Amino acid sequence: MRARRNRGSMRSRLLGVFVVVLAWFPVGVQAQDAEELFRKVSPSVVVVRAKGRAVDGTRGLVTFSEIGSGVLISTDGKVMTAAHVVHAMDEIVVEVLGGETVPARVVASEPAADLSLIQLAHIPKGAQPARLGDSDKVHVGQQVLVIGAPYGLSHSFSAGWISAKWLPNTAYRAMPLAEFFQTTATINSGNSGGPMFNMAGEVIGVVSHNISKSGGSEGLGFVVTMKSARYFLMEREWAWIGLEGRVVTGELAEIFNVPGGSGLLIGVVPMGSPAWDMGIAGGDRTATIGGQAIVVRGDIVLSMAGVAIKSEADIPKIREKIGAMSTGQPFKASILRAGQVIELTGKAP
Repeated sequence: MRARRNRGSMRSRLLGVFVVVLAWFPVGVQAQDAEELFRKVSPSVVVVRAKGRAVDGTRGLVTFSEIGSGVLISTDGKVMTAAHVVHAMDEIVVEVLGGETVPARVVASEPAADLSLIQLAHIPKGAQPARLGDSDKVHVGQQVLVIGAPYGLSHSFSAGWISAKWLPNTAYRAMPLAEFFQTTATINSGNSGGPMFNMAGEVIGVVSHNISKSGGSEGLGFVVTMKSARYFLMEREWAWIGLEGRVVTGELAEIFNVPGGSGLLIGVVPMGSPAWDMGIAGGDRTATIGGQAIVVRGDIVLSMAGVAIKSEADIPKIREKIGAMSTGQPFKASILRAGQVIELTGKAP
């Protein structure tokens, strides 16, 4: 009698294990759904290739390249991507499904959230804007799809789950403004800027980066939520100007003899940006001051569009003020160059 009960108990345990094991395998219908979804959303996914310049401590100005991914979000050719792929770059080219390449330019960017919006020169044949979802409705445990160009291999697909959600300035303090999803979907170099889709085919996030000790994917992928992307790229009216540098105050401002005691020391000015068009010059050397390597020999912007630069908080004010202007509307900038204060005129993008 005891033996029968033991055998019955064993069968029950084995059946339970069998059910658990089956749960780990994708069901045929789920696999078909993912395949169909990949086919439908792929025309909205693009490869982003960018070239830029940086100041090297020993070689001066050097060129470098970035490769990432992006997602077409509008019929007039706007593409969301990661800021670290295109921000402050001189040349951007987008490759769509089928191989056609199209020039693009940055129209909005927020590096502190790792988000940029670029504008295609024209809409390629066959390109299809993606549908944008509501990331507030996404929960931990939800299945998601990531499509991008890991290591330049275009339109690669990976699936995974949402493993956590992080509020701004919690998971990755180098990008304090971004709200992140953490995901088990495979993310590698080149995936950055690509879309994360829910199973309804809606974009719920923009891939940012992964955290890895080995250099490969370890299931710690981070994706900026669509809530953040909408706010920084679609809802706020602020202009991308190409102002790249560091605010100098206090002792550092004294070293550079900055009138008024503060200003923005310009690093590299992206070609074709409003800052480039108005004639602002970047640096071409580095100097070690107070133990920090600083790009030098560039202009120091004292004020722009009537906003004096006293701290980092003044840079967004400038972007917002110029963003509220009509396209082509002129604005002035006060610049310290080679010991002389000069005035330059720019035009709102």
